[in-house]
Order: sequence, then C-alpha cells, then structure tokens
Amino acid sequence: MKITWLGHASFRLEIGGKVILLDPWLDGNPSFPEDRKAEATDGATHILLTHGHFDHASEVVDMAKSLSVQIVGQFDLMNFWGETEGLDTLGFNKGGTVDLDGVKITMVHATHSSTMPGENILQSAGSECGYMIEGDGHVIYVSGDTDVMADMKIFNDLHKPDIGILCAGGHFTMDMKRASYAAKTFFDFKTVIPCHYKTFPALEQSADVMKAELSGVDVIEAEVLSPIEM
Repeated sequence: MKITWLGHASFRLEIGGKVILLDPWLDGNPSFPEDRKAEATDGATHILLTHGHFDHASEVVDMAKSLSVQIVGQFDLMNFWGETEGLDTLGFNKGGTVDLDGVKITMVHATHSSTMPGENILQSAGSECGYMIEGDGHVIYVSGDTDVMADMKIFNDLHKPDIGILCAGGHFTMDMKRASYAAKTFFDFKTVIPCHYKTFPALEQSADVMKAELSGVDVIEAEVLSPIEM
C-alpha cells in the first residue's frame, strides 16, 4: 500500500489494486507543483470526496470526466452531480459501507461545513464526512475537515484504524494540539499523517507539536509526491 500526499488535504491512495484520489485539489494548490499533475493522477480508478469546499472539490467534476473515473461520496452531492453532470457516482451516507472490489470504505461523521458556489448563491453540498478505508491489511481513518469529536471513540471501537490521516492546520479545522489530543485520547494509531496544513499562512506550518505529543506513534511529516509505503 502507498499513501502519497499531494499537498493540503489531497492524497493518492494505492490500496487493494485501486488508485483512489482523495479530495484532489491540484490546480491552484500552493503546495502542489503544477507540472506534475499527470503523475499524481496516473492510473486513478476512483475519486473519494469528504465535502464540497473549493480546496477539496473544485476540480472533481472536470477531473472525473477527463479520467473517466467514478466519484465516491456523500449521497446528496453524488446524486446531484450524477443528474446534472452525467457523472459516474457512488453515493452513500454516514454509517454506510461500500466495497470497491475488496477495498471497503465506511463513511463516518465529521463536524465542519460543506458548501459550494451556485448561481449567485452559496448552496449546500451535502454533508461533511470522514472515512474508514480498509484494505491490504490496514484500516485508514481519514478525518476530513473536522474538530475533535467524542464520536471518534466509537470509530476506534468499531474499526480499530492503525493509520490516521488527520487534518491539523487549525483556523478551519482542529490544529496540531487538538488533533494530537484526538489521536491519543480516542485512537490507537501506529502511524499518523497530518494534513490541511502548510498551505496558507493562517495554517500551522510544521508537525513539531504533534511529534512531541504523540510519543510511540510514527508521525510522518509527508513530502508532496513522495510515496509512503506501508
């Protein structure tokens, strides 16, 4: 299994024979090198989306069309895009699980917001969420954009994830200290990969706090387009 950070909250997950692009925001992403987009998306089989904000979803429709891949995500938004854009979508909702030929994805709760621009309005984009992704002998918890939640204890009890991909930049989501609190209070991770940081000045710029807080956990400060092999 390979986990490749694409900057901000975007990842390329190679798991169970699938190549899943998680919240792929490449155009306009200050952390992503513009000339390496083809490398990031090569062989993609699915796009997995946590919510509708521009820094997660602004490219998803065009990318799904150009790559001819299925978008997986929250039912209301998937249904909307299926009807208005003619896209191949797989919509489900919190507590539900879909099986991508051996890669099982369960949608879990997050606490944030999910909107996107409409015609002269700001419109709802379904509901924000996170995921448990199971394959290749691992369970990955993708927090999506969220704050700390007591729900996380339930997530751990039910799914026992060994890898956490946690938003940790602050301002819009939990920061390094709050994400570390969540990790050590509710989970038993072996590996944590922070994200949604470094991108803008308002966000945290290093994972030093998390590394100090999570003794005994492998906190990986990923480099863009450098695969992490698990």
